[in-house]
Amino acid sequence: MSKTASYWVTGMTCAHCVAAVTEEVGALAGVSTVVIDLVVGGTSRLTVTSAEPLPVESVRDAIDEAGYTLTA
Repeated sequence: MSKTASYWVTGMTCAHCVAAVTEEVGALAGVSTVVIDLVVGGTSRLTVTSAEPLPVESVRDAIDEAGYTLTA
């Protein structure tokens, strides 16, 4: 059974930003889907579906690697 979780990301402004975050988060073990609702210059919603719940630290690290910030 898959798990879906939502996160909030700041700093994204374009399709390139979406692609960068999608690539990094999508590379995490067990992730099957990554969907981002881009809010240009605001806080975008990241929805991740994975086989098991992901540690928030792993998601934060992936978003940091892409150059953006996970908010609370």
